[in-house]
Formats: sequence, structure tokens, C-alpha cells
Amino acid sequence: MYVCLCKNVTDHRIRGAVEDGARSWREVQQATGCGTQCGKCAGIGKDITREAIRDELRASAEGLAYAV
Repeated sequence: MYVCLCKNVTDHRIRGAVEDGARSWREVQQATGCGTQCGKCAGIGKDITREAIRDELRASAEGLAYAV
């Protein structure tokens, strides 16, 4: 789904930026340009970013093993 029409940014591109290491809305903006022109997409862009970061952190935590 297109999130930012001004910069042609999709939700997949936002998630990809997070997978590549972005851990904040500002870092996603720098990587994608989302929300840097008219700003109408910033709300949904932030929501997708938060969700993607949460998913990425959850996935990395699932890979941890604890000694008993």
C-alpha cells in the first residue's frame, strides 16, 4: 500500500528500512523520504514504523536462548 504519494513510499519500503536497521521515525524518514514533503502521511507512516520496529524486536528476542 502506498503511504506517501509525494515520495512514492510503500508500507513495504518502511518495513524494509526497519529491517535494514532503522529504529526511529526520523531514521525511516531519512531512509525513505516518507513524511518529508507535505506531511499528510506522517501519522500512518509513524504507525507502520512503530509496528515494524515492534515486530523486528520481537523476532530478534525469539531467537534468544536461555540456559536453565
